[in-house]
Amino acid sequence: MSTVHALHPFLYDRTVRRALAEDLGRAGDVTTDAIVPAEAVATAAIAARETGRVAGLDVALHAFRLLDDGVTAEVRLPDGSDVPASAVLARVRSRARALLTGERAALNLLGHLSGVATATRVVVARLEGLHTRVVCTRKTTPGLRALEKYAVRVGGGSNHRYGLDDGILIKDNHVALAGGLTEAVARARRGVGHMMKIEVEVDTLAQLDEALFLGVDAVLFDNMDVPTLREAVRRAKGRVLTEASGGVRPDHVREVAETGVDLVSLGWLTHSAPSLDVALDVEG
Repeated sequence: MSTVHALHPFLYDRTVRRALAEDLGRAGDVTTDAIVPAEAVATAAIAARETGRVAGLDVALHAFRLLDDGVTAEVRLPDGSDVPASAVLARVRSRARALLTGERAALNLLGHLSGVATATRVVVARLEGLHTRVVCTRKTTPGLRALEKYAVRVGGGSNHRYGLDDGILIKDNHVALAGGLTEAVARARRGVGHMMKIEVEVDTLAQLDEALFLGVDAVLFDNMDVPTLREAVRRAKGRVLTEASGGVRPDHVREVAETGVDLVSLGWLTHSAPSLDVALDVEG
């Protein structure tokens, strides 16, 4: 089981509200409102339909709480749990209408985040015995970045920068517009405070040598083949933090990591990980 600090509801309240508003549309849940009496109360089980790692259970429960402030929940397998198929993650008791109306928004978020956590867990396991850490990227679903990066942590991975404001990453377009790598680094140093680290993206060994001479904090090896990456790591070892990125997928992540790189970043974790199949079953 992976243990990660729970997210404060403030960080996902608006996301869940938007998901509910999208589903409720202009007239609300016309099916449930027509069939289920307003006073009816029910209990439902949230269950996994396949094996995986749970992430986003509190987010899912928040959907029901927004629809019924009298909801009670018994959490059996919290975030970070590795669960088998048919495992009951939680039992929820509330007004029956709240359960049915909030079902899809809750399960969409839970399934997606658990899928990200499960995929991350698989990739991390493939690097067992190596020092390389698995990190995510900014290739996240608009509006879900904080949640998806949380799911990566639940899966045993680490987070790259959250946005454009918490770290400098000088990419090829920055270099082109600055007129060269040396000038780009100089401008970056003049433009930020001493607490901000500078990472430089390089795609050739010549660029790497220039970055090392400039004394940056980290280098990102972009789309390098394995032999070039191995040489790049040899040159940079002990001098800067090294990161391999660009088209890295689970099926060859270990080959990349065996070059000795410190970090391997995969956009795949958040933009292509399959959702975990989860369901809500009303009992009785």
